[in-house]
Amino acid sequence: MKRALAFLLAILTLSLVNINQVNAEAFPGDILKIPMPGAPAIGLPGETIEIQPQEGVDIMELSIVSVMNGPYKLEILQKDGTIKAKIPENVVPDVYFLQVKSSKGEVIIPNGVWVLKEYPKVLRIAHVSDIHITSGTKFGYVCGEYFQRNMKKIQELCDGGIIVPLHSYIAADSAYTYWAMDDRVDVTINTGDVVDTAGDGKGYRLLLDIISHATVAGRPTIIVKGNHDDPPNYYSRLIGPTDYYIVIGKFIIIALDSHGDEAHPYMNQLGWMEKVLEDHPDKIPIVIVHHPYWYSGPQGWIGGRIEGVSAFDDEDWQEMIQYGSYYWFGRNQEHLDIARRFLQDVEKYNIKLIMSGHIHHDKLHIYVDKNGNEHWFVTLTATGAPDKEPNPPSKPSYSPTWYGSNVVEIDENGNVKLPEVEKMFGSLFNDFISLPVPQEFITFRWATDFGSAVKFINLLGEESGKFAIEIPDGAQVDASVTNITYKLLGERKIGDKTYELFEITVPKGVSQLVISKGKDTENPQIDISYLTPSKPTKGKPFKVYISVKDNLGVKDIYVEIEAKGVVTKYPAVQSSGGQAEYFMAEIPGVDADGYVIRAIAVDFYGNKATSEMTVGEIETSTISSTTETPTSSSTTSSSSTASPPETTSSTTETPTSPSTTTESGGVCGPAAIISLALLPLIVRRKKK
Repeated sequence: MKRALAFLLAILTLSLVNINQVNAEAFPGDILKIPMPGAPAIGLPGETIEIQPQEGVDIMELSIVSVMNGPYKLEILQKDGTIKAKIPENVVPDVYFLQVKSSKGEVIIPNGVWVLKEYPKVLRIAHVSDIHITSGTKFGYVCGEYFQRNMKKIQELCDGGIIVPLHSYIAADSAYTYWAMDDRVDVTINTGDVVDTAGDGKGYRLLLDIISHATVAGRPTIIVKGNHDDPPNYYSRLIGPTDYYIVIGKFIIIALDSHGDEAHPYMNQLGWMEKVLEDHPDKIPIVIVHHPYWYSGPQGWIGGRIEGVSAFDDEDWQEMIQYGSYYWFGRNQEHLDIARRFLQDVEKYNIKLIMSGHIHHDKLHIYVDKNGNEHWFVTLTATGAPDKEPNPPSKPSYSPTWYGSNVVEIDENGNVKLPEVEKMFGSLFNDFISLPVPQEFITFRWATDFGSAVKFINLLGEESGKFAIEIPDGAQVDASVTNITYKLLGERKIGDKTYELFEITVPKGVSQLVISKGKDTENPQIDISYLTPSKPTKGKPFKVYISVKDNLGVKDIYVEIEAKGVVTKYPAVQSSGGQAEYFMAEIPGVDADGYVIRAIAVDFYGNKATSEMTVGEIETSTISSTTETPTSSSTTSSSSTASPPETTSSTTETPTSPSTTTESGGVCGPAAIISLALLPLIVRRKKK
């Protein structure tokens, strides 16, 4: 009990330090309104872009840089209010960090400026949503196409496959990594709930790391605020404005804030949107808003086509109300008026594509007005949150889902397609209208002063493209323990971080990339910190909490339960977003009076460490796979250099990943600090 109390006090101390820490560094939103990490400036070489500083901030110098190109100084043509800055003619098309020197300090903005060679005739969008990054714990279990929130259920489904506890941060990073590699898309659009709790500053910084990696790999991102990003105190300072528009050649993207739990835009926002559209009559409009407009449709839960009606006709409008979402339609007449005006705008300005998230489920509505114009309302499942109906569903009548993302295409004539959905499923109106990314393409990153390492779990087939990673100075790829195909394209220090850009090919299966300052011969350090409950009941679920450290990074962390001569493996998940030192494994129950709990960590060089403890009384004859019968918590380890791991699947694979521990995420709601929640219970139990 003393160990558990000390463990929780350590987490609590770290949490409070991070929550109350005063950071003198300028945030992007302290200096600029736009561009921001979630809302880049866009142009061609030689064109002029707009920079909007915060009131009272004097911009003194602007430059752009990427790993492969620059730095280029932007010529400031106008400083009265909105700044007009010219992109040099000789700029190589790329996605750039924007470096700003101002009267309020200096700041580097990832994804600040996107320079294209030419504007696209077809805009290909990687759609992600509801990534719910948290500095705490938020995860579900995946095994191939299966997704469950319960370890026992995923075990029943996963017959010899790879069980992965997928943390929301890992899921978000994996999706962004995949779409940065994929040349089918031009830009990633995120339709909100980028963190699980609006006050989780570390969660937003984890997102900035993800955006930075995508920037280095040449994939821009555009983000709209969700209800979990409300109030937008951190969001506006670190990610972007709440309402804005971006022009990409023929296309105009309008981001509308749907105001937290109010769940819809306001009338004045629609007036602003109408003015923007009237000022850009030759553009193809795309609206991104977190809360979906429609809910059901002619084909039921999955949506369908709503045809031959008009929001300008009273009878038609009354007929359509039955399909509207509660968020836009369901509260009072004022909300109905907003919903009707928006749909009238969709018709009047021929808004071709409306993208949303929030409901953690795929859904498609194609609204065909009386003029025959199609307007696609595409709603995406949660890319990172586990709070959704599992696959298979919990009840036969329910609609399943998974950790998904999508490709949405729109051409210069306003024609919309979901090409990968049609290819995968053969039709558009299904339970699933998303791809299993990151469900079946997962990356786990580690970064230390000794090196950086990445573990890939790829069930989709061979995948190739650009990949970005942060490294410590002096580290190099160790080919002896790397089993992906790679080519180093460039390296550069931007701000205080050194990035490398690779062209890689990730084989199907499990593989790894290791960048280090030398051979790693050190064993990981692992310890079973405590159990909850501290004395598990026979046959009842319990949790094993583990502390883990390594000089480079841990590839596999799992728990073995040895009971009645049988060993069963359970994967462990990090207890915080990013690179964690604490992990947790859920055990669905052990049907034995006595058994051994064994926590195991294996690093990227094959060095292995084990921590063991016993529960109850164990007969010596039942211990079959260890040379000693532990009677109390002890640690044993062995060291060896290892050849690169094979890409075949094992029974379980466990995640590891980047950044420290502070707060804990709740279930699709405000995160709570685990230590704060458990500390009173432990103190109370100690008094008894």
